[in-house]
Amino acid sequence: MVKNILYLSYDGMTDPLGQSQVLPYIIGLTKKGYHFHLISFEKPDRFLAHKKDILKICDENNITWVPMLYTKRPPLFSTIWDVWRMKRKASELNKEYSFSMVHCRSYLSALIGLSMKRRFKTAFLFDMRGFWADERVDGNIWNLKNPIYRWVYNYFKRKEKIFFSTADHIISLTNEGKKEILSWNGFENLTNKISVIPCCVDIVKFDKKRVSAEMLKVKKLELGINDSQFIMGYVGSIGTWYMLEEMLSFYKRSSNSLTDPLFLFVTKENPKDIYKLSDDLEIPRNEIIVTSCNHADMPLYMSLFSCSIFFIKPLYSKKASSPTKQGELMAMGIPIMCNDKVGDTAGIVRKYNSGLVISSDKINESVMSDYTFSESKAIEGAQEYFGLEKGLNTYGEIYKKII
Repeated sequence: MVKNILYLSYDGMTDPLGQSQVLPYIIGLTKKGYHFHLISFEKPDRFLAHKKDILKICDENNITWVPMLYTKRPPLFSTIWDVWRMKRKASELNKEYSFSMVHCRSYLSALIGLSMKRRFKTAFLFDMRGFWADERVDGNIWNLKNPIYRWVYNYFKRKEKIFFSTADHIISLTNEGKKEILSWNGFENLTNKISVIPCCVDIVKFDKKRVSAEMLKVKKLELGINDSQFIMGYVGSIGTWYMLEEMLSFYKRSSNSLTDPLFLFVTKENPKDIYKLSDDLEIPRNEIIVTSCNHADMPLYMSLFSCSIFFIKPLYSKKASSPTKQGELMAMGIPIMCNDKVGDTAGIVRKYNSGLVISSDKINESVMSDYTFSESKAIEGAQEYFGLEKGLNTYGEIYKKII
């Protein structure tokens, strides 16, 4: 008998994150005999642009998608409104489908999962995705000097402990995050209740062999890139956590030792912001290219890179962070330049000889230096640690255990 699962995500499926870190898991778990009702919150512009694509994916995989429009303003109150709408829709659906489990992605969704467990005895999986309340503070989104934000932060820190103690199972993105939780007073015995599943990657999709020489030639011509150039590449959003100035400075300090260097950004960020900062750092304009692509085309763009880079602020909340791009880059056999003190990132790079780890304490003076890199080892690491099938198997075991 097929079991009905309610999956709650405040992230949208028309966002790149939803397409890389939600839908592949749900599609894989559907094949294990579960039927999903997926509630997500979609940004209006992206929903209009990509609604048909996501509907097609869901229809082909027998997923019932229930998109709701995300509201942004006024701050805080719009989020309360969205959570109330999510809770109401979840209750409506549960009356009809009597869900066996509610799979909650992050903290806002977990509010509904906790309520459904208490009210309907529904199994509750807390897929925490990181220390959300601390991320809001570390990212200067919530200023604790403001009494309202201080109250909201304390509210979620109290709820956080209830989520951990009440959930039937917990998913952490990193071993460092799990270790941190187990260090808290009263949570020492949660070892068997917390599983680590990082941001997984579809190894079949992110495979350099699928990118032909002709595809690379056409893309280089389109972007104005020469075959002789050494290309340092960055992919994804920059937003709150990524250290743009430090990455540009690292490139500038290292560029003297590189042959015909170029810094290629593949991002949907405003190019003006990147060009302005590179101008301030006196990096020649002809050494910076800013472009963007759909998630499906990311392997082609990554194949242009001689190496990749991402520096992330080494803050408390980042103990639980797993950069989606790490598994993708390793699967493509591309060297990674990264800093330490961010989740399990540095340990994985070192273990699989997949790039250069830079001390966060020395990030403002470091340059690209000799590093150990093995393409085959990096790909092997992507398969062993980030492989989608491995993640799906772990999810499958958890589902069987708690339903």
